[in-house]
Amino acid sequence: RTQGGVYIHSDRLTVTSPVLMWVKALDMILEKMKSSGFNFSHIRALSGAGQQHGSVYWKKGSIQILKNASSELPLHQSLKDCFSVSNSPIWMDSSTTSQCSTLEKAVGGAQHLASITGSRAYERFTGNQIAKIYSQNPEVYMQTERISLVSSFAASLFLGSYAPIDYSDGSGMNLLQIWEKVWSVSCLDACAPGLEEKLGCPVPSHSVLGPISPYYSQRYGFSPDCKIVAFTGDNPASLAGMRLQEGDIAISLGTSDTLFLWIQEPTPALEGHILCNPVDSRTYMALLCFKNGSLMRERIRDDCASGSWDEFSKALSSTAAGNNGNLGFYFDVMEITPEAVGIHRFNKDNQKVVSDFPKEVEIRALIEGQFMAKRIHAEKLGYKVSKYDEKA
Repeated sequence: RTQGGVYIHSDRLTVTSPVLMWVKALDMILEKMKSSGFNFSHIRALSGAGQQHGSVYWKKGSIQILKNASSELPLHQSLKDCFSVSNSPIWMDSSTTSQCSTLEKAVGGAQHLASITGSRAYERFTGNQIAKIYSQNPEVYMQTERISLVSSFAASLFLGSYAPIDYSDGSGMNLLQIWEKVWSVSCLDACAPGLEEKLGCPVPSHSVLGPISPYYSQRYGFSPDCKIVAFTGDNPASLAGMRLQEGDIAISLGTSDTLFLWIQEPTPALEGHILCNPVDSRTYMALLCFKNGSLMRERIRDDCASGSWDEFSKALSSTAAGNNGNLGFYFDVMEITPEAVGIHRFNKDNQKVVSDFPKEVEIRALIEGQFMAKRIHAEKLGYKVSKYDEKA
């Protein structure tokens, strides 16, 4: 009874996912692999990624149920009473504006929070979600013995014990001191009492956590020697999977555009995020999210190229780089970076143009505007375009 795997609540701000849906999904995929004849005994180590910013709340006593789950039952049946919050807040949630304000004030302002944790306060970030749960349902918070991120939750299912949060995904919570790799006491205290104990100690993203739970050896035939490596967030996993190195930059052209890069000396700002690097704990990962990504390109494609990507590409190729000085910034919805909305066109004399550009000029203005904005905001976070790159 979800829409796209989520519940969008009546306030249109609160967005959650049922925890047991995730557990049952794991049961289903492993059962399908088993029935197809997959040989689990060949697996030597296992790791994974989880959607960033979601959080899971384990009820007191759940660790014993997790450790002693019967291999005769699907895991979701054993764990059905293990969660003090049955519907987990996820990255789409934007219901914690007041908690964000409180957190920023508690540590001396938005920029100071970014300097500590890599980001100013964001509604979807876990610290603010925890603060909301504590303020609205203190008894539920007190019943909780461990709080996991989606990534460490998934690792916990395989480990048969509470898996620690890794540095990289942990730096998307507004709680981790990204320089020292420890929880910030001032941030924890601003969110909820006794929080450090509920989070456990963070670990490097490549940590070997231990052997797989006997449950999986007995039910699916995994080798008891199979190691579980810390899980991380989806964005850090993309940096690792793309094999980015220092000086590289990657852009994911999704519904929202995401830009991420390996960075040695970051400068945390009010825009964007600095995360601990999942591959090298001594370095960092800068991340920028642009809400008006592919959806904006699709809208201009429909308006200016009859809905055809081929026509869109031809129009783009027919115009010169630089677009003869014509530039546009296109935000159908309120943008994250920067916080702006509306269509803003400028001609070569830097005069604002209200009417449409010619179709081919509009298309290039959109593409060049989007990519110039990405470069400008990446440079604010400490990314430097080398002279070699400029010549290229």
